[in-house]
Amino acid sequence: MSKRNDFVNNLKDLSEIDLHSRVKEDSLRLKKLEFAHAISPLESPVNIRMLRKDIARLKTELTKRKIEKPETAKT
Repeated sequence: MSKRNDFVNNLKDLSEIDLHSRVKEDSLRLKKLEFAHAISPLESPVNIRMLRKDIARLKTELTKRKIEKPETAKT
């Protein structure tokens, strides 16, 4: 689980632009993996699940920043 915690901690250091580009890259990678899995089964389909969760973590961080931004502007 420490790898996941490291991943989440590293997200806080990235800018919003980096997060958006990372989401695009990972989404493209996910599509390629799913396509490859449809043609012939992957050795480890767990990679697809892990990648989906990583994309969700990225999007969650973006949403959290979007919510926090207006609060900072009010202060």
